[in-house]
Amino acid sequence: MNGKYLVVNCGSSSLKFSLFIMPEEKELISGYIEKIGQDDSFWTIKIDGNKIGGKAFLKDHVAAVNVMIDELIKNKVINSLNEIKGIGHRVLHGGEFYNDSVIINDDVIENINTLVKLGPLHLPSELDGIKAMSENIPTAKAVAVFDTAFHQTMPDYNYMYALPYEWYNKYRVRRYGFHGTSHKYITEVMKKKLNKEDVNLIICHVGSGASISCIKNGECYDTSMGLTPLEGLMMGTRCGNIDAAIIKYINDVTTFNLEQIMDILNKNSGLLGVCGKSDFRDLTKARDEGDNLAILAYKMYCKSIIKYIAEYYFELDGTVDAVVFTAGVLENNIKIREDIINSVSNTMKVKINKDKNDNIGYGKEYKEGIITTDDSKIPFYVVPTSEEIMIARDTYRVINDSLA
Repeated sequence: MNGKYLVVNCGSSSLKFSLFIMPEEKELISGYIEKIGQDDSFWTIKIDGNKIGGKAFLKDHVAAVNVMIDELIKNKVINSLNEIKGIGHRVLHGGEFYNDSVIINDDVIENINTLVKLGPLHLPSELDGIKAMSENIPTAKAVAVFDTAFHQTMPDYNYMYALPYEWYNKYRVRRYGFHGTSHKYITEVMKKKLNKEDVNLIICHVGSGASISCIKNGECYDTSMGLTPLEGLMMGTRCGNIDAAIIKYINDVTTFNLEQIMDILNKNSGLLGVCGKSDFRDLTKARDEGDNLAILAYKMYCKSIIKYIAEYYFELDGTVDAVVFTAGVLENNIKIREDIINSVSNTMKVKINKDKNDNIGYGKEYKEGIITTDDSKIPFYVVPTSEEIMIARDTYRVINDSLA
């Protein structure tokens, strides 16, 4: 069923959307509604290369959905809601229920509800978005695209924790992984670039949130995030890997309770915790001005990425078709890409191509390309990710498969 497909991504206080013509994958409009539930709610719309916006108090995600619909009609990308054939919802967690995207029905809603404790900041607002869209556009089929689905090919020895096995049986405590839509998109892109289905890749998705995946024979074999998105790399505000006993120690020596400590680990740690800067651009500026804590945070950040590249290099027995840098930080920051490659240069037998690296990123001549020399053992690529296109693809595929 060809036509217009809407992609919806509800955050705890935000709503992102894009409208595509499928299967051409032509984006007609995109928007980002922010600070939902706050007095200063606002939105930004991109259409035909132009940015427009608005401000109004938006009580909840239902109000945000109404703004989105108004913008779709006002900007004449649709004349009627009936033109929308499908809606793809980004859903944080599918647990062990789903290893692929699915059409949303009552059973899917019930399963997502059982997972809310694993994603308390995201899943309630995503469920609100699903409900609001079904009420406003009942003629469109809705598809859940799970952030965890792509990682469900991991073998048990990679997703299990060294904890009482009863915790897995009773409470499903295991590594699930996140950013799966991005890692899946990059895997599909690289299969085409390398003209190879059974690709071995190390994909570094590094933005405000960050994760690295090990792709073996075209499927996820291991990934850095775990039961929640807190595990793994040092991030903008998340701590990444730490000694779990720190939590009890801080509980013992401060007045912070468990909920407050977890809030700090998620929202006031990482780059922000070490140097007071969560945005990598601000960190870079402070580092270049000689701020010692910014220098420390930058070194820690790089090291956390390098450790996972090294681990996955060995998991793939050195047989790596490519290392891919993607998402905001690695798509645009020239120096960190150079520093990472220089750090693994001797072991992985790779060298930075400075000219190519210097010309890829925001405001540069190119957005993607190989940034290692021709004689490097393994090519390092910069490839922009597009979770929106991947969600649109999955939505189009799942709906059309259901009609076959």
